[in-house]
Amino acid sequence: MKDHWLVRPATIRLLWALFVAALVAVVLVQLVVPVPGHFGIDGRFGFGAWFGFGSCATMILVAKLLGALLKRKDTYYDD
Repeated sequence: MKDHWLVRPATIRLLWALFVAALVAVVLVQLVVPVPGHFGIDGRFGFGAWFGFGSCATMILVAKLLGALLKRKDTYYDD
């Protein structure tokens, strides 16, 4: 049986390349279209990309910390 087209390695590489190209294009559009900032720093070039990346990384770190703090032993539900 053939693999689904979304799980083929060639398709995954192509999708990653398309996603990265789209993200780079969106950031580069700021060279042509000015983005008015409301707080000073949010008007800088690529602020949305850096802020989004930082927010995502922070959420991952907080989730890992919560997982470590709230983790139970494997035998928690055993009698």
